[in-house]
Amino acid sequence: MTHLPGPIFNAPGRATADRGLPTPAYDTPRPGPQKEKRLSARPTFFQRLIVPGLLRTWWSGVRHIWQKKLTVQWPEQVREVSDNYRGVHRLNKDDRGRMKCVACFLCQTACPANCIRIEAGPSPWPDRPKYAVRFTIDELRCVFCGMCEEACPEDAIELTRIYSLVGTRRDEMLFDKEQLLTMYDLTRDEKHPLRW
Repeated sequence: MTHLPGPIFNAPGRATADRGLPTPAYDTPRPGPQKEKRLSARPTFFQRLIVPGLLRTWWSGVRHIWQKKLTVQWPEQVREVSDNYRGVHRLNKDDRGRMKCVACFLCQTACPANCIRIEAGPSPWPDRPKYAVRFTIDELRCVFCGMCEEACPEDAIELTRIYSLVGTRRDEMLFDKEQLLTMYDLTRDEKHPLRW
């Protein structure tokens, strides 16, 4: 292999004068007076498109000044949500006050956000082989899709219509079994329509 002198394998327009080669024409300025660009007083096509767009945007903002405001003064005013709204989770209890969950892991498997963690253990009751010793939902990771609710064969997990989910630290948004059962006690009388 032969060594080619000059930087970057003698690319056109680079370091040709040092070897005595003529400099390409595009590297040197053109002789004679340079042409000056004159500014046109007529607006360009682009400017003619911008001005009507700006006027339409301004008029849209002015129109909305007199329309009815949709702002809700929360928490004094509670916004009414639709019947199939999916809010904070709850773990349901059976008629004897026990948690309905049988730790089948179907909700954990169906969750697309991977926010449900279940730890199973032997059940103290004779009517089921196991139950959830630990049940944790990361409400920050949850996308509230309702897949856990659909997958559960025991109707143990449900999404309520509560939307005031507030926390100042990440660990406050990790709902454990006791918090989820407390949510059931708070929303026991709430009507839950069938969700699709």
